[in-house]
Amino acid sequence: MRLPSSIFVSVSLFTAETTAALYLSSTYRSAGDQIWQGLTLLFTLVPSVLVQLTLTFIHRDLSRDRPLVLLLHILQLGPIVRCLEAFCIYGSVGSVEEPYVSITRKKQMPRGGQSEEVERQVGQAEGKLFTHRAAFARTSVIQAFLGSAPQLTLQLYICVLQQGVSIGRGTLMVISLLSIVYGALRCNILAIKIKYDDYEVDVRPMAYLCIFLWRSFEIATRVVVLVLFSSVLQLWVLPVVLLNFLVFFLYPWILFWQSHSPFPENIEKTLTRVGTTIVLCLLTFLYAGINMFCWSAVQVKLNDPDLINKSQNWYRMAVYYMMRFMENASLLLLWYIYKTDFYKFICAPLLVLQLLVAYAIAIFFMLVFYQFCHPCRRLFSSSMSQGLWDCSSLLCLMCSPASPQSRPMGKSVLAPASPTTGKEPPTDRAHDSASDSTEDMPNDTTYDMLNDTIYDTSNEVGNNTCSGINGDINHSVSCNV
Repeated sequence: MRLPSSIFVSVSLFTAETTAALYLSSTYRSAGDQIWQGLTLLFTLVPSVLVQLTLTFIHRDLSRDRPLVLLLHILQLGPIVRCLEAFCIYGSVGSVEEPYVSITRKKQMPRGGQSEEVERQVGQAEGKLFTHRAAFARTSVIQAFLGSAPQLTLQLYICVLQQGVSIGRGTLMVISLLSIVYGALRCNILAIKIKYDDYEVDVRPMAYLCIFLWRSFEIATRVVVLVLFSSVLQLWVLPVVLLNFLVFFLYPWILFWQSHSPFPENIEKTLTRVGTTIVLCLLTFLYAGINMFCWSAVQVKLNDPDLINKSQNWYRMAVYYMMRFMENASLLLLWYIYKTDFYKFICAPLLVLQLLVAYAIAIFFMLVFYQFCHPCRRLFSSSMSQGLWDCSSLLCLMCSPASPQSRPMGKSVLAPASPTTGKEPPTDRAHDSASDSTEDMPNDTTYDMLNDTIYDTSNEVGNNTCSGINGDINHSVSCNV
């Protein structure tokens, strides 16, 4: 059984950031800056309350007779108590024989096109530790993007206005940045474990390093861009932030409305329809907060029983990073045009270039992670490079001013699918080594390991839709033409 180190890191960051924020707010009060004091306390207490509610909800404390634990949560000491409880459970493993165990079945990563199913006994103590880890993984994401991210943006904005960094403010900014990056890392790992729940996932240190570098460059660049833009155009930063937030908040609801699916009722048996609606709104609120600063690895899908989109969509990721790069470049351009003499002590063109290069470096580490370090890359229905190449081809076709009759196309795109061969065009082939072995299966069918469905390849090209949500990007080009 692994040491619950992730729980210790989450609680340490939560405690350190709360302590630093309270100290900094006291200095603002001494200096008479009541606005900065109020905003600092707001970005500290609101996520803290949400963390307490999340831990109480996951552990179902309201339906259990634990008044002391509820009191400690009200006093904002819940994470510390949960951490001590987790380490007590870990220390008691093996000292007392457990009355019964449960058996779990997990598939191993496929080798040679085949995956073996392994059974493992899970005791009560290990099951409780699993619940603690899952709870703290979610609270780390909440703390990062609903507390640390706006806190870091606020403190950096104050540093720009006052042209100085105090020890307390600098300490809080460093802790907040580490909390955001750690929350984004936990979000990536959580997405992998949810999408590939049937498989035994082993995340290697190189994967952690790639995620850390990817998220560090991405989040730091985004925060600096927002601060620079808000320092010269204070009235325009609010519409930009609200537009970003509303787009990502309403996007899952629009997809849910278009699917004509019934209202989710299986979130929690004790919740009424109003309570379920509140939980879903909070989920989409968190989803919008994550996408405000970086790409959310967990994609919300309200018409799914697990509320998570388990398919790997390269098209959506490519569109997000292209739009975000253009947005950052536009905000930096506006800052460069309207900057005042306040920034005469820095080289503005060099700063703009450094920020754009830093965001490009973040994209580079993201590509390295998905192409070489992702623990489940053998299960991808298409490779990362091929998927992004097809996305670029599709966008070129959509943006081309030429008419469909005069637009140059390859033979593989124009040629209709033969009903007798039942094979896909050569350009639509984007499977990796794990899924290639399934092409030799009888009855001319292909098995998609992500969605656990069987597709008839003889009708796949003709019947596949142009949906950019769950569909295969390779077929979107043919369908669009």
